Amino acid sequence: MGILGSISIGINPNLIDIGNLILSWHGVMTFVAVAVAVWLVARWGGREGMIVDSIYSVAVWAIIGGVIGARFLHVIDFWDEVYRDDFFSVFSVWSGGIAIYGAILGGFAGGALYIMIRNSEWFLSLWRTFFPFLGEAHPANLPGIGRLADITAPAILIAQAIGRIGDVINGEHFSKVTELPWGVIYTHANSPGIFRPPTHPAVAYELIFDLVLLAAIWPLRDRLRPHGMFFALYLATYSIGRFFLSFMREEFNEYFGALNEAQVVAILVVMFTVPLLVWKAQIVRPSARRA
Repeated sequence: MGILGSISIGINPNLIDIGNLILSWHGVMTFVAVAVAVWLVARWGGREGMIVDSIYSVAVWAIIGGVIGARFLHVIDFWDEVYRDDFFSVFSVWSGGIAIYGAILGGFAGGALYIMIRNSEWFLSLWRTFFPFLGEAHPANLPGIGRLADITAPAILIAQAIGRIGDVINGEHFSKVTELPWGVIYTHANSPGIFRPPTHPAVAYELIFDLVLLAAIWPLRDRLRPHGMFFALYLATYSIGRFFLSFMREEFNEYFGALNEAQVVAILVVMFTVPLLVWKAQIVRPSARRA
C-alpha cells in the first residue's frame, strides 16, 4: 500500500552538541517529564492534606529507584551484546539506555521502601546510635504508600506522554515498516532512524494511548478502594496496551520466540495486578471533596 501521509522529521535529535557535551531531546523531555510529575503529585497531594515537603522527600528516592530500575532492565536486555564484555559501562547512565518499565516499577519500589524504612524502629535506633550528632531522630509525617501511589498514577501517564515527545523527535526506537496510508521518516543526519523506510510512528501511538488511558481511568481516581488499587489499575491497563503496541516496534532481542522485554514484563505485571484488582478492588462513592 502506498504511503499517502508520510511525515518527515528533520529535527536534530541533539539539542546541544558541542565537543563532548551532548544533550538530546530525549534527555531534555525526560527531565521535563519527571519535573512535571513531581510537581503534579506535590500539588495534588497537598490538596489531600499531605505534607508537600514529605512528598518531595519520597520523590527523591522514587527518582533514584526509577533510574536504577530503568538502567537495570536495559542492562538485562543487552547483557550479552554489550555489558558482559564491558561491565563498567553498566554505570554510564549518561550515555543512554533505559527501560520505561524499570523506571515505573523501580520508582514505586524506591518511594515505597523509603516510606517503610524511614519510620521503622530499627532505622530510628540506627540513627540514634551512629548519627546522634546530626540531631534527634523522630518519625516523619509521611503519606501512605497506597494513597500516594494512587495520586501518582495520573502524573506518571502525563510524564510518559511528555517523554515520548523526545522519542518521536530522536527516532531512536525503531518501528516496523508501515503498510498503512501513513508513516514517519527521519531525515536528519544525526538521527538513528535516518535512511529507514516509512515506518509506524509507534512511540507516537503510545503517546496517544497514554493520554487516552489517562482520560479513561481519571474518573476512577477517587473511587477505588483500598488505596493502591487505582495505581494497580493504571499498571494493568497500561501493560495491556503496551503489550499490543510493542508488536509495532523492532527490538534487538526476543524472548520466548516472539516477545520483547517490555512484553514479558507487561505479562508479569498483568498476571499480578489483574488478580489483585479482582480480589481486593471495590468501587465506592467519591468523597464529598472530590464530588
